[in-house]
Amino acid sequence: MTTDTLTVSKSPVTGKVYEIPAVKEDKTGIDAFIALHPGKKVVVVQGLGFVGSVMGLVVANALTEEYAVIGIDLPSPASYWKIRSINEGIFPVIASDPKIEEYYQNALRKKNYYATFDPYAYSKADVVVVDINLDVQKKSAKNKDLEGYNVDLAPFRKAIEAIGARCKEDVLVLVETTVPPGTAQKIVRPMLEAALAQRGLPADRLKVGHSYERVMPGPKYIDSIQNFYRVFAGTDEKSAAAVEGFLRTVIRTDEYPLTRLGNTNATEMAKVLENSYRAMNIAFMVEWSRFAEEAGVDIYEVVNAIRMRPTHKNIMLPGLGVGGYCLTKDPLLASWARMNLFGSEEKLGQSEKGVHINDKMPVYAFDFLRSQYGASLEGKKVLLLGVSYLNDVGDTRYTPVEGFYDQLQAAGCEVSLHDPHVKYWEEKDTWINPQLDELLQEHYDVIVITTGHRDYRGNAALLEKIKQQPAGWIYDTIGVLTNEEIRSLQEKHTVKVIGRGDL
Repeated sequence: MTTDTLTVSKSPVTGKVYEIPAVKEDKTGIDAFIALHPGKKVVVVQGLGFVGSVMGLVVANALTEEYAVIGIDLPSPASYWKIRSINEGIFPVIASDPKIEEYYQNALRKKNYYATFDPYAYSKADVVVVDINLDVQKKSAKNKDLEGYNVDLAPFRKAIEAIGARCKEDVLVLVETTVPPGTAQKIVRPMLEAALAQRGLPADRLKVGHSYERVMPGPKYIDSIQNFYRVFAGTDEKSAAAVEGFLRTVIRTDEYPLTRLGNTNATEMAKVLENSYRAMNIAFMVEWSRFAEEAGVDIYEVVNAIRMRPTHKNIMLPGLGVGGYCLTKDPLLASWARMNLFGSEEKLGQSEKGVHINDKMPVYAFDFLRSQYGASLEGKKVLLLGVSYLNDVGDTRYTPVEGFYDQLQAAGCEVSLHDPHVKYWEEKDTWINPQLDELLQEHYDVIVITTGHRDYRGNAALLEKIKQQPAGWIYDTIGVLTNEEIRSLQEKHTVKVIGRGDL
């Protein structure tokens, strides 16, 4: 294996730089790993992102069976560092869940979790779990309205091709990736069957299923996989039985029973429907937040009063916007599938509109700041508290903070960043100062709470340090501040909160 390099991959966790080898072979390493675990079934997890890397941990700590787990990802600048980190004893995801480190240390002791970039791993797999990204490319006009979007299945197809070119004829391929409804039946299984036929192998023993993940990065990261309800289906009866058998070894199905649906079209629809419902619930609250601001109303007390009614407990609160990998795109996947995989001439109009509204929320948050501030923002020093898309997680994928940050920069602001869970903001290629006390030694014209981390909630020391700042603007886009905290800050500062027209 040559040591010549094409490029490098930098870890946002440690800052370490890895050279990517020019020849992508790891047969020796894979064979040596499997030799350590004679008689064990081999599970290959395709994709080492926020879902795949932790799914690999859960399988390596399965409840009723011992597996040899291989995580595989591309030898690219964005991914190669994850492979090296896992094999060097550094887990590639920073999370507040203590089970992450506990499970990883247990896997290190058992030596049953290995990472690679070599597709040779698929030839050893009894089970392949597909956990790769499937993105939607959005096209926006200058006013940020969504003009159109495209679902490019080419990378997903390439990943399935890699499996089909090497897998065993009796492999179970379990798709966890959120995909357009119809994908398992109309794309994955036909592609794998064709690949087996091309290799002169029968396809009658192939098993293909779908069971979507409900992973929630944060304090219950592991539990969102191992101790939570699962929906599953197979492309045929044999596949469904194999999926059920595998899931029962890794999920506490005695406490969280599995739900089997009639076919994989149904499970794929279930995932995008549940996320579309939540995305539309959020979008629904956007216009009511604007109404409350205009009417001098505190929308938080209104919503909390409504939540006393059991049928309305899930009504949403205002915020900076929608982020993360699911709610920003899943309704579009569903609408695309309806038109492109099932031949309908009608899109899912309401679901698409919900995405359009949510995409514009960071722009509104900036416009509200600009209109209320009453002076030019050019040259003003701004501190953002939080860059991740969700409280208490280190995930910046599609974070609404990015759109807000871009607007501030375009206005000529000098922006500083803090986030207790993010060391490196990959999308902005920016390292973040973790020392909030050090940051607050500087004076800011505007301090904005952009993520609702627990570090910012009920933190008397933080509140006192903000009060010591010169008179300025405190802008809460999440509703973190209590009424008492707002009154305390108002003794010196101007305080504004999205959705509160009473301030």
